[in-house]
Amino acid sequence: MALTTRQRRPLPSDPPPSSPIYTKYDKPSRRLGDGDGGREEEKSLGWFVPVFALGMLRYMSATTNIIHDCDEVFNYWEPLHYLLYKSGFQTWEYSSEFALRSYLYILFHELVGRPASWLFAEDKVRVFYAVRLFLGLFSVTTDAVLVVALSRKYGRRLASYTLAMLCLTSGCFFASTSFLPSSFSMYAISLASGFFLLEKYAMAVAVSAAGVILGWPFSILAFLPVVFYSLARRFKQAFLAGAATSVTLLALSVFVDYQYYRRWTSSVLNLVVYNVVGGGESHLYGIEGPLYYLRNAFNNFNFGFVLALLFVGILPIARKKYAPGLVVVVSPVYIWLLFMSMQPHKEERFLYPIYPLICVAASAVIESFPDIFRDKYDPNANFVMVTTAKVLRPFVLGLILCASHSRTFSLVNGYAAPIEVYKILQHHDDAGPGSVVCVGSEWHRYPSSFFIPNYVGEVRWLDDGFRGLLPLPFNSTLGGTSAAPSYFNNKNKASDQQFLQDVEACTFLVELQLNRPYPSRGSDLSKWEPIAALPYLDREFSPPLYRSFFIPYLWQQRNVFGLYKLFRRIRN
Repeated sequence: MALTTRQRRPLPSDPPPSSPIYTKYDKPSRRLGDGDGGREEEKSLGWFVPVFALGMLRYMSATTNIIHDCDEVFNYWEPLHYLLYKSGFQTWEYSSEFALRSYLYILFHELVGRPASWLFAEDKVRVFYAVRLFLGLFSVTTDAVLVVALSRKYGRRLASYTLAMLCLTSGCFFASTSFLPSSFSMYAISLASGFFLLEKYAMAVAVSAAGVILGWPFSILAFLPVVFYSLARRFKQAFLAGAATSVTLLALSVFVDYQYYRRWTSSVLNLVVYNVVGGGESHLYGIEGPLYYLRNAFNNFNFGFVLALLFVGILPIARKKYAPGLVVVVSPVYIWLLFMSMQPHKEERFLYPIYPLICVAASAVIESFPDIFRDKYDPNANFVMVTTAKVLRPFVLGLILCASHSRTFSLVNGYAAPIEVYKILQHHDDAGPGSVVCVGSEWHRYPSSFFIPNYVGEVRWLDDGFRGLLPLPFNSTLGGTSAAPSYFNNKNKASDQQFLQDVEACTFLVELQLNRPYPSRGSDLSKWEPIAALPYLDREFSPPLYRSFFIPYLWQQRNVFGLYKLFRRIRN
């Protein structure tokens, strides 16, 4: 007679059935004790800790972050300022003749900027920080989804390491509150990766489409692994979600562009055509060597970036844990680095989309330290080495975070002077309406018109030898956003209208005074009275180690500083 066995009905607390993607239930778990009936379980990280930790650090970033790139000011803050206050600088990309920038992306930030401008009235600096706080909140939301998804699929340790790096690494600290399409694509990468790990494939593809169209079109390469795998898993739902999102956003983008450029055009298509089909002539704006991104990524993530590159090296011993799910999520790090390093024109902000993935890859390598020494056939073998590797994990993570904080502190304290100096203008309204602020070689550190009080009539550039094309004010008489001024061109050739010829018309003057042999306008104290002066790190004469990382006492002693000054004309 055949023997039969009865199987119990699965309990709600039982792990889900095995799937082709590794989950935390496949991990060797710890027994919770006899009181738990021998049940094995590892609780995932909840929402409170990631949201709270990210919220604190993103608030700090929003309120202390410097502006790292003049493109952030002139291509995004200035158009937003024009929409809110009908004044601001226009770049050639916003000329309706070229129409390379999307007003849909600007309008997304106006959703916060407009109510803030009503609330704070003439205090435009508060509007600036309100928008930054909105960017920080957006970053908190997307990164929290990624951390919770990692926790549910791979356990609390990997999620906690990733959370720590998302909070404290310099790259994420600075990129999270930057008003740039590459930062928006970074938000989308975090959110799409989180949805992918949660097996919400349709939402992952939809978010990817939004990151490409509403953010930065060229970031499509970074989204491809998640999109392709999502389509392979749930083709119909993922395809429909991606197609619907793409068509909706493209149509909305064209409609919004028409409202501002006053002609039917697609800024998304124009940007792609200019850079791909038309060659883009990016060499006009500077070129860098193939190691540029490796150096910058190391500066922003230090040894965390090295560990992230070693992720492929641990796959032979961690394949069951990380393939294919985490491999799909992390793979854009290599794809993006390879592609971007091949381009002649390089900028640090171009790496922003993969910053969260660098954190994930580095955390996965740190979490796998004991696996390097563990014998899968004999759990008791190499006990000392495995234990040492476990102890090493928090030490390595702590080293990365301390170095990152040192980098952040150095940049914030060394280069914050421009924003702080321009804030002083609001205390000199006795200069009278129609005052003119003049800026020479420091035009590229101009923090935006949000720091220019209403009594100032205009900001003008002075000729200090720069021969490229500078932004000029939006011209309302020519149509404002729909204007196609003749002085704009796509060859980076200077316009004869971009400089103020009569320096005597200047009421205020902004200069960076360094220990150099050439004279400065502000040195003539018979004409100019210094009303603000803050230290500014002299990159050229400061040692690379001490200027890149804040080392107590040595940072002040070994580095060389200039003075960032605001002058006011002395009226006789």
